Amino acid sequence: MSDHTLTPEIASKFAGLALAHVAREYPHKLDHVMRGPGDVRGPRALHPVFFGSFDWHSCVHGYWLLARLLRRFPDLPEAPRIAALLDAQLTPERVAGEVAYLHEDPLRKGFERPYGWAWLLMLAAELARDDSDTGGLRSAALQPLAEAFAQRFRDFLPKATYPVRVGTHYNTAFAVALALEYADVSGDGELREMLRERAIAWYGDDEDCQAWEPSGDDFLSSALMEAECMRRVLPSAEFAPWMDRFLPRIASDQPATLFRPATVSDRTDGKIAHLDGLNLSRAWCWRSLARTWTDGDPRRTRAELAADAHLAASLPHVAGDYMGEHWLATFALLALEA
Repeated sequence: MSDHTLTPEIASKFAGLALAHVAREYPHKLDHVMRGPGDVRGPRALHPVFFGSFDWHSCVHGYWLLARLLRRFPDLPEAPRIAALLDAQLTPERVAGEVAYLHEDPLRKGFERPYGWAWLLMLAAELARDDSDTGGLRSAALQPLAEAFAQRFRDFLPKATYPVRVGTHYNTAFAVALALEYADVSGDGELREMLRERAIAWYGDDEDCQAWEPSGDDFLSSALMEAECMRRVLPSAEFAPWMDRFLPRIASDQPATLFRPATVSDRTDGKIAHLDGLNLSRAWCWRSLARTWTDGDPRRTRAELAADAHLAASLPHVAGDYMGEHWLATFALLALEA
């Protein structure tokens, strides 16, 4: 099996990519409900912090990538630029503008649900860990926005009778997995318990997953993301039998589609380019799940080989066209760190 690891050289490349897009306002795809002509405004006017990266959620996880790399590799050549950007953008005044956007109109209640919500909480969790954040100023500045999205989760989860299993932004397993990290880092036991209860209600009885994927614009594996979510939710003694029921034929490479990297036919097409993200997020999940089996277990071997294949297929393509370049490094980082 190959040794796909996060090196300072790769970290520097990813940092350079993110620095090039998080403050790039255009081209831009807005998620913005308008009631009249007065609501016709550009990204920077609407979002004082997260106006770049083609869309709001990609900008948020671009900031997460930069904050993560700054903490992991404080001596990167890009570190001074990252720190300066975080200090300039993550101020109480700018964050207040993001909070105001959420509350200006009730029709924005579903803004970025749940993908953007989860990534904002991941960014908040990362900033809370950052020792280079002198006095915790960045973390404190972002906290009102984090609390606004944490409250949106608290309000939404009791009403979410059914999961969303698509391989795109609406996937609920992905959102729960990320939001759990924030709940743990922030000590928000109420949110953690709500996320845990809802995940078990959604997925606890699932078995013999058929894995009808990929679809043409997936960037998440519905099957593997659910498994990764449950790995985070359940104690290991409960996860093992759940996983045995959910994907019972992993040792024989079944369902076969989960072991075959997706083909990306046109990386200039934003939807088709999602499939590189699918390969990277599958690698992330396979690597994380592999740790649940002991050395010598054929399932661990199969999972590690599948992760390697998916990384080999898409890791070389995190840069090259803006349709992938504005977000793929985030998923590559998740995979390499798993």
